[in-house]
Amino acid sequence: MSHIGVIMGSDSDYKIMEGALNVLSQFELDFEVKISSAHRALERTVDWVKAFEAQGGKIIIAAAGLAAHLPGVIAGATILPVIGVPMRSGALEGIDALYSIVQMPPGIPVATVGIDAARNAALLAVQILAVQDKELSLKVKNYRVQMLKDVEAKDEAMQKRLSEGVKGTHV
Repeated sequence: MSHIGVIMGSDSDYKIMEGALNVLSQFELDFEVKISSAHRALERTVDWVKAFEAQGGKIIIAAAGLAAHLPGVIAGATILPVIGVPMRSGALEGIDALYSIVQMPPGIPVATVGIDAARNAALLAVQILAVQDKELSLKVKNYRVQMLKDVEAKDEAMQKRLSEGVKGTHV
């Protein structure tokens, strides 16, 4: 059973959404991936949402660009949490998708991350699941500790480079 469903409106979204899939894999979570369209394949999309929910799915990450109706249509078809990922595209470079996803009508929320922020969508999904899963919660905490270590290592390397010859103010 997949706890997380990842759906995108087009195969062109895959390059960005692959970041989400990598995060979900890193946390050893099962996920299901689908391409469907709120406009071109409405019944197919809603059928997938209903089937995903019926088989025990917990969270849906939905990516879409331009008018970006996919996350909202999905949210209207289920009570599962939906995380929208606005995709950079078109003349407005994803701003239209961001507004479309974040400005849902009252009663049908869609959690929204930044434009092309697929990794953050996956991390949010992981954190939601971790609320009721102690093992997953520990993995999230360890992930955060590793991020801190990475920052400290980068700072240490920069300080070393600075001390070896770059003039200026050192902090």
